[in-house]
Amino acid sequence: MNADAKELAASFDLEKLTPEFYDNPYPTYRALRENEPVKRLPNGTVFLTRYDDLVTAYKNTKSFSSDKKREFAPKYGDTPLYEHHTTSLVFNDPPAHTRVRRLIMGALSPRAIAGMEGDLIKLVDGLLDAIAAKGDCELIEDFAASIPIEVIGNLLDVPHDERAPLRDWSLAILGALEPVVTSGAAARGNQAVKDFLAYLETLVARRRRKPGNPERDVLTRLIQGEDNGERLTEKELLHNCIFLLNAGHETTTNLIGNGLVALHRNPDQKQRLIDNPDLIKTAVEEMLRYESSNQLGNRMTTEKVELGGVMLDAGTSITLCIGAANRDPAQFPDPEAFDVARTPNRHLAFATGAHQCAGMALARLEGAIAISRFLARFPAYAVSGQPVRGGRVRFRGFLSVPCSIR
Repeated sequence: MNADAKELAASFDLEKLTPEFYDNPYPTYRALRENEPVKRLPNGTVFLTRYDDLVTAYKNTKSFSSDKKREFAPKYGDTPLYEHHTTSLVFNDPPAHTRVRRLIMGALSPRAIAGMEGDLIKLVDGLLDAIAAKGDCELIEDFAASIPIEVIGNLLDVPHDERAPLRDWSLAILGALEPVVTSGAAARGNQAVKDFLAYLETLVARRRRKPGNPERDVLTRLIQGEDNGERLTEKELLHNCIFLLNAGHETTTNLIGNGLVALHRNPDQKQRLIDNPDLIKTAVEEMLRYESSNQLGNRMTTEKVELGGVMLDAGTSITLCIGAANRDPAQFPDPEAFDVARTPNRHLAFATGAHQCAGMALARLEGAIAISRFLARFPAYAVSGQPVRGGRVRFRGFLSVPCSIR
């Protein structure tokens, strides 16, 4: 087994992944963590799998840059995808990152998020009523994917009859962040950015003419900026609206879908949560750790630096494997076990440091309400067929999960 693990680690190539890896990457992550935790890949990049190494990279923004211009220029060329992914909040360093994040965080205040709870409960209960009427459901389409699109749509006050394309645009743009991007995926991603920008230009123009309540309408708040006169440029505004919709959509869909499937596959933990519904907060944290919605992050070294006992040259592209770090036994006792009461649980599903997810409080609220109310309404639910994975390494979730509710 040890020889097999060493071979698995030695042969790992992020650009040549197998169907077995997409189905279950964790044995490979474990082999890497134990044998080559700072793994040099054939393309010259470095792949990190230990918890402490990821924390070091996250917290040292001076040595480990999030700016993607150098990395994305050869990947995308002079395209809408390049403009989008080098303008959005997540792929920038301070001070640009700090300025944009401050404006977004001001719109996602604890008070604003608390004010969303009532509408979120109504949305979830309406979806559950529709599922009950059908008798069975497709867990992703009928439930998990329907929640974040509505929540983020409400945040930006996108009219309900204009929300239909949002999910497809999001999937196409985020799909282009995979380690290997086909020409077809790139074409779909570029077209999605163009269509999304064209739509947002009209939405922003309407909102400028008729502003909403900045306490509840994130788009109005972003347009108006801060009291001290700080504003986003038009390009920053449009691309960060795309970022908000994308960041809040697929990852939260995956949290809900992954969480409900994990409960089904761990019936003792499912029953434990049914018997103790007050465990929902720790259960959501465990779902985020056990099957992280976002499995990979990236940084580039700005100077020569040592990490995990390995010297890295300036300009080294690094992949942070969140999915591996969140199962590191040095941080999590019995990390392969799914435990809805696990505490402490300092997982990295939302990253840490300056780039910690701006919307994590909202994601936690969505996950807790969606999963707890689904479980209370349909305690006998079961996955009734073979779930279909999304076929991605960066964003781990399901495309479809057939589900019976009784």
